[in-house]
Amino acid sequence: MPVPVPRQRDTPATESGQAVLHTAAPPASIGAGVAQATPQTTALTLLVIEDDPAGGLTVPEILDADGHRIRLRTARNLTEAERLLTPDVHCILLDLSLPGSAGGSGSATGTRVSGGAVTTATLDQQLAVLHQVLRLAPRHAVLVLTDEDDAERAAEAVRVGAQDFLFRDELDGRLLSRAIRYAVERKRADIAQYKLAESKLRAQENARLERGLLPTPLLDGSDLRFAARYRPGRSRALLGGDFYDTVRTPDGTVHAMIGDVCGHGPDEAALGVELRIAWRALTLAGLCGDDLLATLQEVLEVERPCEEIFATLCTVDIAPDGRRAGLCLAGHPAPLISRPGRRAQLLPYENSGPALGLLPRARWPRRQVELGGTWSLMLYTDGLIEGRIGEGRERLGQDGMVEMINRHLDRGLSGEGLLEASVTEARRLNGGELTDDVAVVLLSRAEG
Repeated sequence: MPVPVPRQRDTPATESGQAVLHTAAPPASIGAGVAQATPQTTALTLLVIEDDPAGGLTVPEILDADGHRIRLRTARNLTEAERLLTPDVHCILLDLSLPGSAGGSGSATGTRVSGGAVTTATLDQQLAVLHQVLRLAPRHAVLVLTDEDDAERAAEAVRVGAQDFLFRDELDGRLLSRAIRYAVERKRADIAQYKLAESKLRAQENARLERGLLPTPLLDGSDLRFAARYRPGRSRALLGGDFYDTVRTPDGTVHAMIGDVCGHGPDEAALGVELRIAWRALTLAGLCGDDLLATLQEVLEVERPCEEIFATLCTVDIAPDGRRAGLCLAGHPAPLISRPGRRAQLLPYENSGPALGLLPRARWPRRQVELGGTWSLMLYTDGLIEGRIGEGRERLGQDGMVEMINRHLDRGLSGEGLLEASVTEARRLNGGELTDDVAVVLLSRAEG
């Protein structure tokens, strides 16, 4: 089945069934399994699939306007095409009259003469062959070749997944060369668009999942005000290894917690969620203090991916009258308290226990703290205090954080505004985004 492409000069064969041709157009690789483009001149390869037993589709040397050439390979069936479909092939030209292995019935038929024999294929059979080619080469540009009176199947082929169609009687070298280059570019654009849509969908799904894993405070019936800020250290993540939660039990006690799993990856984030959920369940079941932390350590030891993983934790249980609290620290920085007319300061806590997961059968003493009538209590992770100050190696630290909080309090900031200003200033002092996860929780009470 020769295609009427004018032969310009004899082309020396470099391999069986292949003529060496080049193009000046430099499209980059359209995906895995496709040859990467060179910066100057890219060799495009066309694989022709047709079944003429007389020797293959006659496509002589194809030159573009600049005189560059395209490499050709010819396969007479899909088995041979699969063998010739090496990574350097960029485009496939499929004769839709190729007999298909799949059966089927259809109202439209295509008829061609091949080696003196007349063969007829239904539209379904022809498209079945195209489907096989698309499955065989999902990341390659595909052109289909058909007769001018078969516009229906040509259009259907494009709807199925081909990049374009060519009519056999109108084909010439210039048209084929341009169609190949356009098909490669269109396939590359399609793949890029698909990847973008897939990436957006995955990001949306991850965002919904991670947002659903962040806690919803249970404070119904309490006169305490709650605010929180959360900033994961991982790029484009919503959830890190830091975790926090706040719940009110039926006796009126408000329990708050903040913690930090060492590390910054998705495994640490997942472990943080497990510890938070376990803490909430154990707290609602009536555990607190040392009993609660000992049980959480058992959960950590079972769920952590390796024995080197540990977690710091700070728990506070505020009495129903709001004037005092019990405090437990497991290797975690002490909370900060501010009261009207007084400078904000860290809660004294000299006898804290180790981080969870470091020592078997560890103990975590609970200390009673007097809060007063009106106060704000800030729990935080070390991501807030470990940012650097300027270009040196000095870090903000707890003392620097206390000074920063007092400056914001002097400006009259409170609640969400206080937390937002504090995280923003820590980033500014660091000279950019903080590399560690940051979680900050603020509980406030106004008497009277």
